[in-house]
Amino acid sequence: MNKQEKLTLVESAIEKFYGDKQVSSSLREAVLYSVHAGGKRIRPYLLLEVLESLQVPITPAHAKVAAALEMIHTGSLIHDDLPSMDNDDYRRGRLTNHKVFGEDLAILSGDALFLDPYALIAQADLPSQTKVDLIANLSLASGSMGMVAGQVLDMEGEHQCLSLDELQTIHANKTGKLLAYPFQAAAIIAELAPELQAKLKTVGELIGLAFQVRDDILDVTASFEEIGKTPQKDLQAEKSTYPALLGLDEAKVFCNQTLDQANEKLDEISQLVDFDKEPIVKIVESLRVNG
Repeated sequence: MNKQEKLTLVESAIEKFYGDKQVSSSLREAVLYSVHAGGKRIRPYLLLEVLESLQVPITPAHAKVAAALEMIHTGSLIHDDLPSMDNDDYRRGRLTNHKVFGEDLAILSGDALFLDPYALIAQADLPSQTKVDLIANLSLASGSMGMVAGQVLDMEGEHQCLSLDELQTIHANKTGKLLAYPFQAAAIIAELAPELQAKLKTVGELIGLAFQVRDDILDVTASFEEIGKTPQKDLQAEKSTYPALLGLDEAKVFCNQTLDQANEKLDEISQLVDFDKEPIVKIVESLRVNG
């Protein structure tokens, strides 16, 4: 199954969940506005790609889990763009949710995208214990033990000179845990031994770290057309970032070294279980920063 086929399954899962039978048509419209705004879809794609690399045939049930992850990520972007947070007018190249629908409906759209995914996973044709484990770990990655906590630490870190350890703690939670979840979820679905689950999760954590470093670099170096949002927002907010802390060149080196570590871990896993690492290595390499 190629990338487009995988992502089509994910889009279908979301569309079916937000069918015509909705209590509020305006909420459905606002939710789907952000869901359909595009984006790399790296999280759901990684989940399905890791599953296939573990020799697990992709099913609509797996697509529901991947869709649930993308829904939470999208909800976080809606909230992240609000005036009380990053106050951004553009996301993925078009107006942010609150600029189109107002702050009140944007907040509620984000709320819906945080809560609906658990129903979607519960509806998936998977063993009950698998669904419990998937839901529990998605909650931990998303809430006060993960992404939301990272967002708070990020806000508290504005106008401060943070250490590298403090910066990594922020992004291990804000960005890293939702990027580690695809690996963790695939390992749960594939019923891998706990030690292999932990190794796969580590790969995701490393990719999550590199992803954030790369994002910080692009915020400084890329144009609006390249990133689809207002560049240099972190500079304006006086946030601690990897380029600010390490310098631009050293941040690029750090990003690439982190990706090297992910590749080493993938190689280690491929020696322990029937795992085709090459598709995942290709994704890792796509995140590499040149120059």
